[in-house]
Amino acid sequence: MQTNPSALRLSKIYFAGLLLVLLIGILFLLANGKTAAFISLNSYHPFLLNVFFINYTFIGDGIFALCLIAAMFFYYKRKQQALALLYSFLISGIVVQIIKNLIDSPRPKLFFESGQYLHFIDGVTLANNSSFPSGHTATAFAIATVIVLMMKDKSWQLFILIAAILVGYSRIYLAQHFLLDVMVGAVIGSSSGALAVYLAKNIKGIKKSVKKMHRLSHNTSSAPSALQPL
Repeated sequence: MQTNPSALRLSKIYFAGLLLVLLIGILFLLANGKTAAFISLNSYHPFLLNVFFINYTFIGDGIFALCLIAAMFFYYKRKQQALALLYSFLISGIVVQIIKNLIDSPRPKLFFESGQYLHFIDGVTLANNSSFPSGHTATAFAIATVIVLMMKDKSWQLFILIAAILVGYSRIYLAQHFLLDVMVGAVIGSSSGALAVYLAKNIKGIKKSVKKMHRLSHNTSSAPSALQPL
């Protein structure tokens, strides 16, 4: 299955749900602002949720992504799916790192003045810089998008979307990112996932096209010019 209009239509629940969540997030940010939106989303911190999100956020970690790729390639023998996951991880990671280096945005620990935010969780290592965008969220949505587009059973779309959203929320809950960081990470991840599936499905055709263009270029350059004396 390729990322053609038919594949996207079959995955419409996932993408429509993602667009709806992004729209709600934009409206929430416009109504409350960066600081108030972050605090509003972080006003409830029971112990069990702390434990859950401290562990759950690992789904967006690069180690998890690489382990999933390895399992798909070596254990399940699904080379195409593994390549799509690898491409999505690399594309989203590169884009995120480029933006992070261009925009040096402070994370919540550095952003808030002492006493302004009181829900930092003990035992969670907090970074100070490179808040925008969220790399964990980008990775989670890259993986989720690849899975949704390539899986046969589309009844799991909503579940996978919620799983990815929870990774994004975990970054806010753990005071690692702001809402905008997470939203942009989701856009980067989902776009990277769709592009990765296209590349994985069409890599042979792309290679053939590149080789054909190279041969044409070589033949053109080696052909005698009409202006050259014979």
